[in-house]
Amino acid sequence: MVFESFAEGLSFFLWSTFIITVIMGAVVNKTNFCTMGAVSDMVNMGDYGRFRAWLLAIAVALLGVTGLEYLGMVEVNNTFPPYRNGQLVFGENILGGFLFGIGMTFASGCGNKTLIRIGGGNLKSVLVFIIIALIAWYMINPFPGSDKTLFSVLFYDWIRPISADLSSQQDIGAVISAENTAMVRLVAGGLIGLLLLVFIFRSADFRSSKDNILGGMVVGLVILTAWYTSSNIAVNADDSLYSMSDYYSEWDMLAEDDEGKPERGNAVAAQSFTFINPIGQSYGFVKSGFDKAMISFGLISVIGVILGSLLWSLISRSFRIEWFVDIKDFRTHLTGAILMGFGGVMAMGCTIGQGITGVSTLAIGSILTLFSIVFGSALTMKMQYYKLVYEDEASFFKALVTSLVDMKLLPSSMRKLDAV
Repeated sequence: MVFESFAEGLSFFLWSTFIITVIMGAVVNKTNFCTMGAVSDMVNMGDYGRFRAWLLAIAVALLGVTGLEYLGMVEVNNTFPPYRNGQLVFGENILGGFLFGIGMTFASGCGNKTLIRIGGGNLKSVLVFIIIALIAWYMINPFPGSDKTLFSVLFYDWIRPISADLSSQQDIGAVISAENTAMVRLVAGGLIGLLLLVFIFRSADFRSSKDNILGGMVVGLVILTAWYTSSNIAVNADDSLYSMSDYYSEWDMLAEDDEGKPERGNAVAAQSFTFINPIGQSYGFVKSGFDKAMISFGLISVIGVILGSLLWSLISRSFRIEWFVDIKDFRTHLTGAILMGFGGVMAMGCTIGQGITGVSTLAIGSILTLFSIVFGSALTMKMQYYKLVYEDEASFFKALVTSLVDMKLLPSSMRKLDAV
């Protein structure tokens, strides 16, 4: 896709993003595709339907990226966020993912689900959105009149040392073989994707669930489409082709003025969907006085998902205004939003951003984050259930230990509450 000007390329980039996120928002609302709901169904009811839908999205994105990268049709090395960065910040991946998993359970859904719920009329999710936006923005942007961020003040000094500087990129292919990285990526991605498909479709119940199949397929294809589109926009300048990122880096040499220049170069890098950082970008856009230079892939994706969800809510007549049941419900969602804001930025993504988009690059950090999110959410749900059943008898410690026993992470002799 070659354009004669940067402005034309950027316009296509943003409009294509808008269209596919509207589709994503509508389909996710229709099919009730939800990571938190998937974990809840699995933990509380032993129902793996929505969890398989999530795995289907991962498999589709992974197989697609693996094949297209081998053919040279997508760029997933120099991306935003930098999933394959040679510094493996495993401490941040694990802690951030764990906090995010807890947070999304308290807040009734992940970042993407928050947008879906807003489109469906849920005002509780508006509060969650605002809190995430503030925290996500100041986790990576300095406070007014300062060079400090929330991350630098609260986390950097003690968690950044919990990392590993690799001699290569951190994806499975590069770690296994520096000489045959491309082939190892193809084999590893293909094998993992095919194994996931076998597990997913061995379930007769899943094979008969049109919504779960539709949700998983569409989300996976949307992730893949964004990777392809963002990797293949080129600008023809002085009879040479430049990627959007390369053009941005050479802006002073190629452009006549700063008209139409994005605020940051990573806004036009190869990328796919993630939602915590973009929710933060929404606050940055408002804070800037709606500066056009702040309009980005992430900001457009937030708007598109909300609008797509709203359209489906109106078409299906499922739009409902919902507010907090009581002060406890308010506090729970507030706590969840805070944890999602901190955890999502620290882990460099959410259930979509790391769990599907990041995993599609075979990045080790993304895989660590994925497992940490699921663990944090599952543990929280189990503890909530024990506290609900046993009420005052179930202290935090008893519920925690018993839940860990249920998850076979502690011996059964340590059980504090009878199994429910």
